[in-house]
Amino acid sequence: MQLLRAIGLFRGNILILSATIGAGIFVSPKGVLKYSSLNVAVSLSIWAACAVLTLISALSHAELGTTFPISGAQYYFLKRSLGSSIAFLNLWIKLFTHPLRLATESLLLSTYTIQPFYAGCPAPELPKRCLALAVLWSLGLLNARGVQTVAWLQAVSTLAKMTVLCFICLAGIVLLGTGEKENVARFENALDAELPDVSQVAEAFLQGLFAYSGTSILNSMAGEIKNPGKNIPKSLITGIPMVAVVYLLANVSYLAVLTPKEIISADAVALTWTDKIIPSMQWVISFGISTSVFSSMCCTVLSASRMIYTASQEGQLPLIFSMLNNHSCPTMAVPLPFIFGSIAISLFLILTPLIKTPKMEHVYGLIFIFSGLLCYWIHVHLNQHSVCFVKITCYLQLLFNVSPPEDHNEGISTEKNDLKEIIL
Repeated sequence: MQLLRAIGLFRGNILILSATIGAGIFVSPKGVLKYSSLNVAVSLSIWAACAVLTLISALSHAELGTTFPISGAQYYFLKRSLGSSIAFLNLWIKLFTHPLRLATESLLLSTYTIQPFYAGCPAPELPKRCLALAVLWSLGLLNARGVQTVAWLQAVSTLAKMTVLCFICLAGIVLLGTGEKENVARFENALDAELPDVSQVAEAFLQGLFAYSGTSILNSMAGEIKNPGKNIPKSLITGIPMVAVVYLLANVSYLAVLTPKEIISADAVALTWTDKIIPSMQWVISFGISTSVFSSMCCTVLSASRMIYTASQEGQLPLIFSMLNNHSCPTMAVPLPFIFGSIAISLFLILTPLIKTPKMEHVYGLIFIFSGLLCYWIHVHLNQHSVCFVKITCYLQLLFNVSPPEDHNEGISTEKNDLKEIIL
């Protein structure tokens, strides 16, 4: 038994769109504009330049997935190139950051889902937290059903998200096409605006590149992609330009309705935009935000579970986390981020009052990171071959009806021409 290679070119593009386009384009696409000194032309140019840089870096990064076509390719590459200790530190940090991200996104999703039912007042906290918890449990159960179920769900949520974004983009194009002076005024004198300095341009690029983050999802899922040597580069070459077009048109649409200062001051740009043209359609934008967050959370769970799966195969986590269920899914690797997330949140609540200055924050951060070395030494060098540890693994294997996968090293490619063939 091993992971199924069920992701083709279409599903690869869906993963790119799901992981890259999050709630940011609806809520706060203002970082680039802010650091461009409210210069519309510079802002849109930086969005386009960031897309080009992202495509170049993603294709370079794709070589990991084509050379090591296994799930969690980044982790595997770190272990092969820099050693077990560095790979475990990377794993240690992500075991906590992934669950914290999931917790934050689940609360954001529940807020935008419930808020339309409480027009004019903030939604109560208890329903939001209950819905956030239900979403987390649902994600865990869905991911345990295998990558095909998740891919189908991702396709549906991505279609819903893209429908809302297309509505925003088309509405902006129509408003500009009508030639209303108020709508086109910000573009007529775009080149006459103040130019940002070098430091502001650098910060604007950082904001833009962050908006394109998420393209590494295909390397995390390389062990489940059909013909990864061709489908990973093809998905990147088709998916990232689609994201860039959506980002550019959405920003143009926002600027056709709102002034740069209104965009900067808005808490949720898409909701402010809708309130100006079609106030009754605010629930549609809330739905778009919720589906964006949900699809992003699915990608986070997929990425985290595959990294844990590979780390278990490499002996840096208990063997039980690399065992597969009847759906060829690493069931035990899925809930681990949620467990570590609970621990991380508890530690955060305890340690936060003790942190008084920025220097202390750095000290605690370093202690947390390097405490991973202690865990690595205890697990790998003391408990890996203990009889008690083997017995616990056997009992858990029987309890959850999972079995070890086949040797993943058999699928590692030694070819170096796959990526070149796709590009040429």
